[in-house]
Amino acid sequence: MLPSRTVEKSVVIIPTYNEAGNISRMIDAVLTQPEGFHMLVVDDGSPDGTAGIVNKRMADFPGRLHMEQRKGKLGLGTAYIHGFRWALERGYDYIFEMDCDFSHNPLDLPRLLQAAQNGADLAIGSRYKTGVNVVNWPMGRVLMSYYASYYVRVVTGMDIADTTAGFKCYRKVVLQTIPLNEVRFFGYAFQIEMKFLTWKYGFNIVEVPIIFTDRTEGESKMSSGIFKEAFFGVLQMRWKSLFKSYKRNG
Repeated sequence: MLPSRTVEKSVVIIPTYNEAGNISRMIDAVLTQPEGFHMLVVDDGSPDGTAGIVNKRMADFPGRLHMEQRKGKLGLGTAYIHGFRWALERGYDYIFEMDCDFSHNPLDLPRLLQAAQNGADLAIGSRYKTGVNVVNWPMGRVLMSYYASYYVRVVTGMDIADTTAGFKCYRKVVLQTIPLNEVRFFGYAFQIEMKFLTWKYGFNIVEVPIIFTDRTEGESKMSSGIFKEAFFGVLQMRWKSLFKSYKRNG
């Protein structure tokens, strides 16, 4: 008899805070796709009942919809790291980051998965790989985001068009290699730092062009403080890298 092929598992991690208007639609959009994705919602004590909605929907997708509840708003980066550890403990092979507000189109998930299955250690849903593919953002925010990515490229040396993207698929080896307990930033700069570490450890990064559409339900979590953290955080990352050599394990 031929040996049976190991089935690879994928999980989409979605941090939530006050996403009651989006979460049920997002559950359906991700979990009804033929690829058989799983979903982990990491909810930071949403007062609008987001967690209650997820709890009710678990019966619709037994064994595929999961939730981790945390007390208080602890930050985007800590939510993802919590999710990464949860996913690694359960043997997931492909681990996604995705927003709950539909700015990332769930129908692009299979494209990121395919890129990872074809050799990308990190597949990035990129707004800027083929120009500026952003819908419904004010021009000021488009320019801020675009030039933020340019600034990161100049300071770090990474050849990535969309360095601040939050729509990603990791192969598990990346998250097993990066020392997650040493990740320093937990706001906007978290997305930059994770790409920087992936790059410094020598993993293959591929950008998959997407169209980014601003949210229509709920409120944006962006603030001037988040951008400030990113601006100075990039300089700290670069400075630190001058004094530390990174080696890919295994």
